[in-house]
Amino acid sequence: MSGQAPEGFTPTGTIATTADRRRVVFATGIGTAVEWYDFFIYATAVGLVFGQLFFEPLGANSALMAFATVGVSFLFRPLGAFLAGHFGDKLGRKTVLMWTLILMGASTALIGVLPTYETIGLAAPILLVLLRILQGISAGGEWGGAVLMAVEHAPRSRRGVFGAAPQIGVPLGLLLASGVMALMTVIAPGDQFLAWGWRIPFLLSVVLILVGYYVRRKVEESPVFAELAERKDKARMPIVQLFRKHLLLVIIAALVFAGNNAVGYMTTGGYIQGYATNPEGPVGLERGPVLWAVAGSAVTWLASTLLAGWVSDRIGRRTTYIVGWALQLVGVFTLFPLVNTGQIGLLFAGLAILTLGLGFTYGPQAALYTELFPASIRFSGVSISYAIGAIAGGAFAPTIATAIVQATGSTQAVTWYLAGMTVLGLVATLLLRDRSGIPLRPDHEEEQAKSPIYGLAKA
Repeated sequence: MSGQAPEGFTPTGTIATTADRRRVVFATGIGTAVEWYDFFIYATAVGLVFGQLFFEPLGANSALMAFATVGVSFLFRPLGAFLAGHFGDKLGRKTVLMWTLILMGASTALIGVLPTYETIGLAAPILLVLLRILQGISAGGEWGGAVLMAVEHAPRSRRGVFGAAPQIGVPLGLLLASGVMALMTVIAPGDQFLAWGWRIPFLLSVVLILVGYYVRRKVEESPVFAELAERKDKARMPIVQLFRKHLLLVIIAALVFAGNNAVGYMTTGGYIQGYATNPEGPVGLERGPVLWAVAGSAVTWLASTLLAGWVSDRIGRRTTYIVGWALQLVGVFTLFPLVNTGQIGLLFAGLAILTLGLGFTYGPQAALYTELFPASIRFSGVSISYAIGAIAGGAFAPTIATAIVQATGSTQAVTWYLAGMTVLGLVATLLLRDRSGIPLRPDHEEEQAKSPIYGLAKA
């Protein structure tokens, strides 16, 4: 025996209480929901108003340009991941989480007061893109800290369900964003929505950030980082070590997420909202019902994400993912046939079926990523893998889908594009060994550093 305290103990030897763990689960879930509310409110507005208010005077491809701004933020996620990974492995998970929350809230609120093209001309879309970049930097740093706080506090047998707490923050953020936008279509219908109604959800970010900040301040630092600090085992240059020793692992882990993210951004990137409400398109539904349908699908996504985290504690992360990819493929092939009926009930059914697979390929991700990387470079590993996966997957998925429909006149090729990304995620998953339950604490770093990739030496 090494003398190290078992999983569930703090570095001083005290057992982390149930109340402490519940506080962590609540704080990571709420904080992540606030972050992603801010991120998704932008994507929702892109599909509904930004093309008209900020880009329409720039030409016929205004919708394509507006959706491209969703992807631009992803290009800056790696910068946020690099910064958060470095400082998260050096200064702690909690410090980084507080700063990412503040940055996201400030940039979102500023979008809510930004003048449109009609008022300040070309400066309007330029400022909009700059604020979206700040959102991307924040999002790139947020996820890694949140999942490590949750999973590193968890009992070994419940990492999947603890890790699902920050994961459900994503569908919860989508639910909030879609719900608030839908409510504003009632409060400020028609031209009022374009004039001022869309701004209110962005300004509400100030209140939500204050709530998230308060909740996160009450959470203790991750026990794994606390032990690293006590033992002075923190890596001097964690990112350099990550790329020197684990580059292939980062790429494979990124492709796992890319398979989920490309499909998920059909709703979180605002594409379905814009496609279904386009008055000149084949569906032509009203804004409000479509937003309520997306909000409803966020509930089914939340439930399936939480269920998948629980299931992964029983059958392993890898097996859960394989089930998820099969379910996601079914959802991909049923999505557009149901959306294109023009019936709001069937549109919701298509989204709900899709979210079942999305939940099962997202719920176990926090635990999967945490168990892949050694303790001293873990924040860098999970953050950078996530950011690269977001670029390869969701960054330009709405833009690609828009371009495909413009070029072909149908959504059939979009379906095959999403199916291809799903298969890519499955292949990446099959390349990884299941490491469910591996010790996470610093004095097991030698075991953690063994390659989890099939075909490579374990030692």
